[in-house]
Amino acid sequence: MKKKIILISTASVIVFCLINCRGLKLEHEEARNLPLNEIYFTNLNDGTYIGEYEGGMYKWRVCTVEILVTSGKVRNIEMLGTSDPGAENTSDSLLFDRVVKAQSLQVDVISGATLTSKAYLKAVEKALERAQK
Repeated sequence: MKKKIILISTASVIVFCLINCRGLKLEHEEARNLPLNEIYFTNLNDGTYIGEYEGGMYKWRVCTVEILVTSGKVRNIEMLGTSDPGAENTSDSLLFDRVVKAQSLQVDVISGATLTSKAYLKAVEKALERAQK
């Protein structure tokens, strides 16, 4: 009887892991393939704009950013909030500084936090879409 319980428990754990690993793989594929649209930083209206990324299939990377545009240029990007489990490994200020300096979304992501970086850039993209003329 004890062996049967151990066998059933072990099988249950294996099935649970297989299901969750499959979901994790799908979520990572979605994040890795997250497209960033071409945003022209030359056609921006001055103001403050909010951008949100919905976080993908499991809502792990939900984030909200605020961008400040003055004289037609992005001057500052600030993280307003995130539910991302990888947030502590991501220097959002470093990523956002790269965007401001380059005036482009085509910047190097944070090493070791590629998926989180892409989610943050997607939120910036959404804000910039609102800022376009």
